[in-house]
Amino acid sequence: MAEERVQKILARAGYGSRRACEELILAGRVKINGQTAVLGSKADPSRDQILVDGQKIPLQPPPVYIMLHKPQGVLSDVEVHKDPRPTVRDLVPVEGHLFSVGRLDYESEGLILLTNDGELANRLTHPRYGHEKEYRVLVGTRPDERQLEAWRHGVVLEDGYRTAPAQVRVEGVAGKGAWLRVILREGRKRQIREMGRLTGLPVLRIIRIRIGSLLLGDLKPGEWRYLTPQEVRLLKAGVSSSARS
Repeated sequence: MAEERVQKILARAGYGSRRACEELILAGRVKINGQTAVLGSKADPSRDQILVDGQKIPLQPPPVYIMLHKPQGVLSDVEVHKDPRPTVRDLVPVEGHLFSVGRLDYESEGLILLTNDGELANRLTHPRYGHEKEYRVLVGTRPDERQLEAWRHGVVLEDGYRTAPAQVRVEGVAGKGAWLRVILREGRKRQIREMGRLTGLPVLRIIRIRIGSLLLGDLKPGEWRYLTPQEVRLLKAGVSSSARS
């Protein structure tokens, strides 16, 4: 195995995002063959001894890629202290640490990726890479063109932040409301609900159906499955192309 930057090795071993692993290095908590690592240090995990807080990093586990249809009433966080509500981790009885990619709020549902690949998780969640996430959104009133254009141009939130332009179209009517198809390249907390509230479109339901190339398909709420090799390849190809652009 060729030498790699230590923060990449640590991220892959489950120590957090690459940024979090850089913080470990900056804090002097990482040693390579007895020498304190610095940013830019490289190592070969098959040959070099890498310690974090004096403990040898675990052998690299086989990569795990799982897609889950998160139901309503389940937390997206994999580790929530002092909160009795169920989390996505309670739905997936697979051993080992998994990152939750594409978090959804408690009331929302749809596609979440669980993986032990810290590098991929970081690429998919970091806003600078702008990976698309697609949603079906039920609003309580039928939107007019002015409201849709507001979403398309960006909505100024109460903290003064203007959301990035969203792709949005009406998918169909539902009673007095309508189903919208929405594509975002960012993911601020409760963004779709806030965009709806500020433009007079009360959001009743949110279902995420896509993250990058990964499609929810016919997976039912609460169901999960491992990604196919082809799905993993396409997801990583999309990550690599966005990193180069």
